[in-house]
Amino acid sequence: MTTAGLISARCDSADRLVESDEILAALQVRLGGGYPGVIALPGLLSLVRRARMAGATLGAAMTVTDEGQPLSFSARAIPDGAGTRIEISDWKVASDAWQGDEAASADEALVRQLAEAHIVLDAEQRIVSGSVTAGDLADLASGLQQGFGKYWTDLVTLEGNAHRQPLHWRLLDEARVAVPGSSRVWKTRILPLRAGGFELLLVAETVLISVPAKAVAAAPEPLPQPDWKGLLGRKLAPALRLPINRIVANAETIRTRLAGPLAEQYVGYAGDIAEAGRHLLSLVEDLADLETVEDEGFAPAPDHIDLVDCARRAAGILGVRAQERGIAFVLPALDVAAPAIAEFRRVLQILLNLIGNAVRYSPEHTRVEVDCGIDGEFAWITVQDQGQGIAQEHAEKVFEKFERLGRSGDGGSGLGLYISRRLARAMGGDLTVQQAPDGGAKFVLLLPADTAAQATAAG
Repeated sequence: MTTAGLISARCDSADRLVESDEILAALQVRLGGGYPGVIALPGLLSLVRRARMAGATLGAAMTVTDEGQPLSFSARAIPDGAGTRIEISDWKVASDAWQGDEAASADEALVRQLAEAHIVLDAEQRIVSGSVTAGDLADLASGLQQGFGKYWTDLVTLEGNAHRQPLHWRLLDEARVAVPGSSRVWKTRILPLRAGGFELLLVAETVLISVPAKAVAAAPEPLPQPDWKGLLGRKLAPALRLPINRIVANAETIRTRLAGPLAEQYVGYAGDIAEAGRHLLSLVEDLADLETVEDEGFAPAPDHIDLVDCARRAAGILGVRAQERGIAFVLPALDVAAPAIAEFRRVLQILLNLIGNAVRYSPEHTRVEVDCGIDGEFAWITVQDQGQGIAQEHAEKVFEKFERLGRSGDGGSGLGLYISRRLARAMGGDLTVQQAPDGGAKFVLLLPADTAAQATAAG
């Protein structure tokens, strides 16, 4: 089966997927990535990163596993200054077995993660641009700034090799080098770029040992008070997302036996690791959102949106998960509209939580009904399931922080509904729950109606 048409997406300058057609967004979520979040497909992430660093359009054919089913597609990464556009075509179920290219892409992605220097070279291995992240590579960083057009080998010493450039790049790949100012031993990886030139990565083979400074007689200055504000959301969460996604991706590679035959018991272990990684990533995202909504300065960015459009997008992202449990979505008719004033990204976040909970806690082979409308000054949207429902005495308790209502071990954090209500109220609306007529739970999201859009639609 081949998906017709072009699948479009966009990454920001940090290679985070911030816009995407539903088919790629859904795959991103199923692979354990966040949306928005760092790309969870190692090969695609590598392509985007190389295109951004080279400042050139790059393309590649890729294969990825989705729920045990191999998919293949062609991808192009197009830098546009503010980020990178992604165009995917020929999306289809792969008819042949996995090839070694995916393993090579995964290996390259891992090397890029470990590298502490990234340098772009032209076809003659002369320096185009570069960046370093290690403190003991300050001399190299200075040399890169002044070394445009020079051979990269002029900035390092090749172990056991006195020859100067030009040398074939394969003779320099995986060579040991000494870098001025660094006491560590470094190993090179040279990766050809499709648009021409190379990407040079320096990976340390020894650990950087910090030498403590000698004690001085002067009394030490008092330590500054730590600023915990924004620690998780702005600092820890971005640092945790990529390694956790890497754990999930590698565990899925093992579980699906892409790296070779594996005993059944280890397949189960790998599945447990992947599931635990997804749970940890979800908890990190929830805690980051919790920090955001409880900040005194938090203020959503209101815009003109349609709740019906938001509902359809959320249902599209969660469609595969619902199909696995035989749950059908009943969505508003195509001619229905519910214009509102709210931040699109935050409304989508609320609906993903409400519809995701409905799919998770509903019996198999039931329905989840989503409805929208306008009532006076408010636009409303309801999410109703056919599960056990929520007792009236728990209607407020369910929105409390870390409240699980006796459910444990289901992968939830007990923060989703608390964060969703805080977001709804911050946008001038509210989120409540009531008993559905058929016994299930019915969540009602209210947001300020877009009266100007209503008047325009009315003629």
